[in-house]
Amino acid sequence: MNQSTTRLHVIDALRGFAIVAIMLLHNLEHFDFYFLPDHLPDWMKSLDKGIWDTLFFLFASKSYSIFALLFGLTFFIQTNNQEKKGYDFRARFAWRLVLLFAFGMLNSLFFQGDILTIYAVIGFLLIPISKLSNKILVGIAIFMLLQPAEWYGLIYAIQNPDIEIVNPVSWTYFGKMQEYIPNGSAIDTWIGNLTNGKKAVILWNWENGRFFIIFAMFIFGLVAGRKQLFVTTKSSNRFWKKVLIIASLSFIILYPIRLALPGWIESAIIERSATTMFNPWSDIALMLVWVSGITLLFQKKIFHKFLMLFAPLGKMSLSNYVMQSVIGSSIYYGYGMALYQYTGATYSLLIAIILTLATGGFCHWWANNFKHGPLEGIWHKLTWLGTKK
Repeated sequence: MNQSTTRLHVIDALRGFAIVAIMLLHNLEHFDFYFLPDHLPDWMKSLDKGIWDTLFFLFASKSYSIFALLFGLTFFIQTNNQEKKGYDFRARFAWRLVLLFAFGMLNSLFFQGDILTIYAVIGFLLIPISKLSNKILVGIAIFMLLQPAEWYGLIYAIQNPDIEIVNPVSWTYFGKMQEYIPNGSAIDTWIGNLTNGKKAVILWNWENGRFFIIFAMFIFGLVAGRKQLFVTTKSSNRFWKKVLIIASLSFIILYPIRLALPGWIESAIIERSATTMFNPWSDIALMLVWVSGITLLFQKKIFHKFLMLFAPLGKMSLSNYVMQSVIGSSIYYGYGMALYQYTGATYSLLIAIILTLATGGFCHWWANNFKHGPLEGIWHKLTWLGTKK
């Protein structure tokens, strides 16, 4: 197996792993419509809580960060491949982001929590910084991880520690979902998701510092591509082993602090700002454990075959992301089967496993018969619109 092939497959495996993790979480959340059925027996409610806590501990915020990291990596691969041919890909990449935004808006009809539109907008920031040195890029990324927008909030909180806090603005819009998700028609749901839902998600991402984290991961992915970290070499293996050790130790230190932090801070307003700034660090540490661990295990024969099962799903990640939104909303929302009112985390996990297996089977079949996934093929053709490619 040559290096380029290994590189592409491990990237697809990582992306496939992330899309499966997202599938599990989205089903537990009823695709952003949180509801806890009251009719379930107490033992199942306890099981539901255990499943919910476990899966969110393992994957929440980590899967989207993996996607963001690989987004930046893909940006490098595409621009680098075209530079070798004497072509500046940046303008074409901007057009590609416009197309991604359109796919995101399509996805938003069914799932208001869509991340594609946000990736598309933030992705434009990669274009002006793409020629900067690695040191400057890493410096920018670290600055983003420090949540600069929250500094003002923390300073204000320290100056006014006794001020009464109010619920985040996004909660108001999330609450309005009750007006169209449970009993609304498909059209009512689509309109609600595109108007009220988009406001809720944009505000939530801002309130939780997600925009800065996503941009930082984009940059780290770009740098990883430049340094060929996903190509199997002795130096890249040493790098990922170091990352695995450092990230594991960091998580072991950071996560207990994260749990204890609310109890250490008496002021509610200071706690909110402090946790917004601090909590993502433990998530990123665990995300790096996943990335480094999978990258290293991918080279081991005993794990390679299993991890390759994720590759077709990762190769079709755009199609899978949109497809799970269409299917998931039809299962849980009022215009479809309305199963939100009957399924706790246990039942939702079973549904997610079935959907994952069915999706995996479809992706393996498709990959054996077509070069690109359904939406990936459209994206590719429209990307090179007006050329002979």
